[in-house]
Amino acid sequence: MLNKLITALTPNYAGMGERRVFSLLLFASVFVRFPFFFRDYVDRDESTFILMGQSWVDGFLPYTQLWDLKPPITFLFFAGIIYIFGKSFLAIRFIGAVLVATTAFFTFKIGSHIGSKKVGFWAAMAAVALQSLFGSIQGVMSEHLCMAFFMPGLWLLLRSTRYSGHLIAGLLIGLAIMTKLNIAYTALFLGMYLVYFYFSKKEYVRGAITALLYGLGILIIVAITFLPYYFTERGEVWWNSVVLAALEYAGARRSSILNLAPTFLVLAIFFVLAWKKKYLNLHDKKVQLIIVAVLGALFSFAKAGRINSHYLIQLHPLLIVLVALAIACIPFFRKWHYTGALAFFLIVAIPAESYLEYYRIAQHKIERDTFYNGEGISVPRYLLKNHPKEKNVLFLGYHIGYWGIDSKPPTMSATHPSNICRNELFPYYKNPRKTGIEELVYIMTEIRPAIVVTRTDRLKFDKKLAAENTYIDRYLEKYYILETQVEAADIYRRLE
Repeated sequence: MLNKLITALTPNYAGMGERRVFSLLLFASVFVRFPFFFRDYVDRDESTFILMGQSWVDGFLPYTQLWDLKPPITFLFFAGIIYIFGKSFLAIRFIGAVLVATTAFFTFKIGSHIGSKKVGFWAAMAAVALQSLFGSIQGVMSEHLCMAFFMPGLWLLLRSTRYSGHLIAGLLIGLAIMTKLNIAYTALFLGMYLVYFYFSKKEYVRGAITALLYGLGILIIVAITFLPYYFTERGEVWWNSVVLAALEYAGARRSSILNLAPTFLVLAIFFVLAWKKKYLNLHDKKVQLIIVAVLGALFSFAKAGRINSHYLIQLHPLLIVLVALAIACIPFFRKWHYTGALAFFLIVAIPAESYLEYYRIAQHKIERDTFYNGEGISVPRYLLKNHPKEKNVLFLGYHIGYWGIDSKPPTMSATHPSNICRNELFPYYKNPRKTGIEELVYIMTEIRPAIVVTRTDRLKFDKKLAAENTYIDRYLEKYYILETQVEAADIYRRLE
């Protein structure tokens, strides 16, 4: 009975057109991500991107009114959605699902080109899951946008033999870099490989022209993001914020290389086994190109010294193609009754997070008559009801709340609450304060927020920042009163 059901649900790989594949991937992406469309946030970075995008819509270039450590295309993406659809979580999250489906679609095209449509299809389905589940990646992260540009660029490098294809690939990968700067290492590795490949065949002129056009495409995009600052005589703002601050952050926030060891060890074992068992054709240029891209991503992780869950979005669409190719060569998985049953089980079991979230939003709708949930929504609702004219608010938690009350963070450092204490970044946006403590003192004693919002029973800042946590706790105790708790948020009101 189970085999008949599995057989009936199995796609006809040979007859699958690209339009149908994209439709299936988009359906899968929306299905697993839809219940998270209604959360205030999943990862705090997404909230910051929304605030930066809103500031751009209001007429301020990134890094001039608010500040965050990402290249400008990330903020342009959010600004575009807000400009067209207004303040809509639904629009942002739906277009995020389209980004995931786009990345997965080009995973399908690459897997089909190197292996088969079956390999490409299941690699693409896995790419949807790995970009949507298992950690704080159900929101719209810069990595989602980055890979939606990068994978089509990689596809062109794999497929195109024309110079124009390499130029367009460079343009797409340039957009990826101006969305997530660390993927520049992957782009560099790919450029070096292209030179090596053509030079090894003694096609020196073709290799030089190909690399030149590829690099030119990247530089064109970088230059375009610089032009608005150049024409407004703010070139230094772009350079400091996009390039120098990112380099400083990577150096200042490094962790021990031992934190990376488990991931690197697992991947090393995979590649050794794939080589020994001949599961991957390492002489194939296309396989080599993907391996080079994987190595570039891993190198960027090593430079950063850590791997957060959302960093892996830059690795999974690449790696999953190689894994799918290797699995297709294992005799065990060639037997349909094994692979069919396994695929069926995975399809049913993997979106467990989504099932739970569907249940939560249904329960929330029944209890509160709205699907939208989270303190980033309920706290602004409380403030608009009880303090409708108050805009001098400091969100040390749930900072998407600024968007809800149509307000702005009190200083550039407070755009993302953790940036208040990242004093190594202050020089890159000319913050007159030198330390996190000085920034806090300025906010609390000079700006004097009328309302401060924090997370209940949580430290205001990282546990390593003992002085900052002690200062803010004592200041709130002395000059503020806890007005109320809204879910897991504490709302403090300044004493007269």
